[in-house]
Amino acid sequence: MTEENQRKLPMTPEMLFDLFDRLGIKYKTTSHPAVFTAEEGAKHWGNIPGLHCKNLFCKDAKGALWLIVAPAEKRVDLKAMPEKIGCKRLSFASADLLFEKLGITPGSVTPFCLVNDRERREVRPVLDAWMMAQPIINFHPLTNTATTTITPEDLMKFIRYCGHDPLIAPVTSD
Repeated sequence: MTEENQRKLPMTPEMLFDLFDRLGIKYKTTSHPAVFTAEEGAKHWGNIPGLHCKNLFCKDAKGALWLIVAPAEKRVDLKAMPEKIGCKRLSFASADLLFEKLGITPGSVTPFCLVNDRERREVRPVLDAWMMAQPIINFHPLTNTATTTITPEDLMKFIRYCGHDPLIAPVTSD
């Protein structure tokens, strides 16, 4: 991420970590080269314990926005998702809409960007049930040049602080 884009983001990683500290959320962050996909990230995650995750920013047929969070190594079938989460047809939302609603650029999408959802309900988070049963999980801390490790319980604490009530559903297929 360029320094210019970093300044434009509503919240920086440092601000996010300050918020974690205020909320009593334990975390560990590991820096690495920029990655834009889960496949690229796998090359740099070898020494980072826990489940690594991917995040899909989607829009349904009625215009509702969804942030689907799932294990990086598992498949998410967008055609099957509407039945699982109670919506009509899903497609990926645009990069412009992503920045407008969550203040983040493609490649850095994370459930932590829910803190930038100014309306506090415009984006509905969906968390994979299997992922939430793991002991530790990993996400980008608002930048794709690092990975932050937290527990599922602390992720829930953070998301609820942001004013969201996430849907926990069987997102992935084996």
